[in-house]
Amino acid sequence: QVQLVESGGGLVQAGGSLRLSCVASGRFSSRHAMGWFRQAPGQVREFVAAISASGDNTKHADSVKGRFTISRDNAKNTVYLQMNNLTSEDTAVYYCAADLSNKVIVTTRVSYWGQGTQVTVSS
Repeated sequence: QVQLVESGGGLVQAGGSLRLSCVASGRFSSRHAMGWFRQAPGQVREFVAAISASGDNTKHADSVKGRFTISRDNAKNTVYLQMNNLTSEDTAVYYCAADLSNKVIVTTRVSYWGQGTQVTVSS
């Protein structure tokens, strides 16, 4: 099993920034691709950003391109999501995901999820 623990969420004003972190443990390895998803109230969980196991490939949803950046530190078993220029549309619970894959994770069909961290952007 792989355990994922997110942190870094909170309340921020529109235009502000937050950095989310997700620390992996258990049977996690550098062969796991990782990603971030989010779910707003009454909405389906949606893809935000993903990074390959090696860190060489990343993908960001169109809605966050140019504002959010995913990165990882395999030495720390941690993936980050730097979020800049936040808007009220970014308010959601953000979930970290991981799966054994040599590709980036872009769907919710993954093996492991974190418990989520709330991000609230006030306008």
